[in-house]
Amino acid sequence: SAVSMFLNTLTPKFYVALTGTSSLISGLILIFEWWYFRKYGTSFIEQVSVSHLRPLLGGVDSSSPSNSNTSNGEADSSRQSVSECKVWRNPLNLFRGAEYNRYTWVTGREPLTYYDMNLSAQDHQTFFTCDSDHLRPADAIMQKAWRERNPQARISAAHEALELEDCATAYILLAEEEATTIMEAERLFKQALKAGESCYRRSQQLQHHSTQYEAHTVRRDTNVLVYIKRRLAMCSRKLGRTREAVKMMRDLMKEFPLLSMFNIHENLLESLLELQNYADVQAVLAKYDDISLPKSATICYTAALLKARAVSDKFSPEAASRRGLSTAEMNAVEAIHRAVEFNPHVPKYLLEMKSLILPPEHILKRGDSEIAYAFFHLQHWKRVEGALNLLHCTWEGRPDLHPPSMLPGHQPWFLCVCVERGERDVVGMFHEVSVYPKKELPFFILFTAGLCSFTAMLALLTHQFPELMGVFAKAFLSTLFAPLNFIMEKVESILPSSLWHQLTRI
Repeated sequence: SAVSMFLNTLTPKFYVALTGTSSLISGLILIFEWWYFRKYGTSFIEQVSVSHLRPLLGGVDSSSPSNSNTSNGEADSSRQSVSECKVWRNPLNLFRGAEYNRYTWVTGREPLTYYDMNLSAQDHQTFFTCDSDHLRPADAIMQKAWRERNPQARISAAHEALELEDCATAYILLAEEEATTIMEAERLFKQALKAGESCYRRSQQLQHHSTQYEAHTVRRDTNVLVYIKRRLAMCSRKLGRTREAVKMMRDLMKEFPLLSMFNIHENLLESLLELQNYADVQAVLAKYDDISLPKSATICYTAALLKARAVSDKFSPEAASRRGLSTAEMNAVEAIHRAVEFNPHVPKYLLEMKSLILPPEHILKRGDSEIAYAFFHLQHWKRVEGALNLLHCTWEGRPDLHPPSMLPGHQPWFLCVCVERGERDVVGMFHEVSVYPKKELPFFILFTAGLCSFTAMLALLTHQFPELMGVFAKAFLSTLFAPLNFIMEKVESILPSSLWHQLTRI
């Protein structure tokens, strides 16, 4: 009765003032939250709750590991050079005709951006052309073909070159762009291998004449031969002949040990993981996981997978929290931390929180475009029992790793503008690029935005229709208090009237 009397005494002006004040307060909170998020990369309410309220409620204070990670991040960022923004050739890129074009036929979307294909055209001109091409008619035609932007014009030029003579680069172009199956691409690459070996032997015999043109020809013929053998090994891998692919890759690395620009060891690692030959994988990592070499997601995450494989099948978060981490588990967790700190984009794809896309032909190291690693290696993580569970627990247990902790004055490499711009140019606009230190809007900002919009709408409706909104407010409050009134009635009916009278007086 008291509540009903109170509601009946309220006037429409009260409802107008109440909703207007609520809308103003929530709007101010939203503006402050948004400003704080843009400046520090986190929600103020969320930070206060984690930093101050969680320890009071018995939570674990994660400031120490966060600070240590920050210092490690600063030391690591001081070692970064401009090469982090460099666009690298993807060593696991697919075949345009047999794989990328199939995606276009099914979905109608172009999997490769113009920027990505333009970079590939520049690579082709660097690897497959030289200043002495005008001496051979077929090579002169192919020099123009690699500069063509129209795919049909390139294919026609390759056929024209083959009419003159067996041209290795012409076979390469047809295998990459005209072949619609891997088997057809392999057949063309085998023809290219015969022509390429013939040209390579001829150029090796003439290199001792030491003219400038012949030196360029030797380098070009070497690049062509290495490219053909590497792609033949990839064809064997895709057709299920994995042991044959491993042998071809090992032979190629022994024959041309100085040509590290092709990153053949990454193809070898993927094939060895398919064979579950983990000892050889460790041997390859010991050779290439060196500080002086530019690391990649393949190197870091494969090392983490091997460490996780030793403990993942018996790992339990509850047991680890009770007894602490063993030495092997600590090594695995540290390896995962190292991999995530190198590229924090990959775990979302491995944990299937984000959908995969076809990998581009070029990547930015430590960027979202290294999705190419998850595209080929997700199956290897799933094959190791408990590996993804350990990755998930480590990923969830260190919120400072996704995204890296952003303290005032801390400027890691992720803030480099060229990384974000390069990522969007490489992967295309239809893929949502993850850019750190940006992250999804915190819950409190979304909640405050919704509350502000709702109260603003209520204020407007109350201002326009005060009488009607007053009726709605009374009905809502009476409905809200109905369960309480029902409970009070039941209590009055059960308790003696004298006892209830004494309780109300107290």
